[in-house]
Amino acid sequence: MKRLAILGASGHGKVVADTAECCGWQVIEFFDDAWPGVTSNEVWPVVGTSKDLLSRVQEFDGILVAIGNNGIRRSKLYELKAAGARLPVLVHPLSVVSRYASIGSGSVVFASAVVNAFASVGEGVILNTSCCIEHDCVVGVCTHISPGASLAGGVQIGDASWIGIGASVRQQIHIGDNVVVGAGAAVVSDISDNMTVAGVPARVLDRS
Repeated sequence: MKRLAILGASGHGKVVADTAECCGWQVIEFFDDAWPGVTSNEVWPVVGTSKDLLSRVQEFDGILVAIGNNGIRRSKLYELKAAGARLPVLVHPLSVVSRYASIGSGSVVFASAVVNAFASVGEGVILNTSCCIEHDCVVGVCTHISPGASLAGGVQIGDASWIGIGASVRQQIHIGDNVVVGAGAAVVSDISDNMTVAGVPARVLDRS
């Protein structure tokens, strides 16, 4: 039986687990640092902490990090990778992923997402429900594309950035590392690293 461990007993973790079941994973167990205070995530058991998982990586056919914070997810992903964990890609059967697209290990593609030809998606990325990644896009490590967000062709996004729910990014735009794009924003010009933008058109709100 295929065994999957998920680090992070969160709401996001529930969707990861549900997607995993749709992809044929038969045994799913959560690990979370709230254990033993938390022993279940809805129908799935929580069986230990992140430290426990590091000592048990060889017991699982795959391990996924279901932590919404991009920086923490990246740190945990690399920690597990260094420990020899197998990091699968989850692609919901109701998503559409071109055979010419590439998706990095530890990434998840949720229902109704579209990833078109020659898009390149890094490790540990969340492609959330009904998002669209058009042709020739590049999405960096541990970035999150929120539900309903759309990247037009040739968009490039750096590492650990967050594209908010329903946001749109014009073709050929470059977005840096650690950028936050607000919900419903329309990005029509390049965005440097460490910026927070929002609005239509998107404008800088904060320099972190």
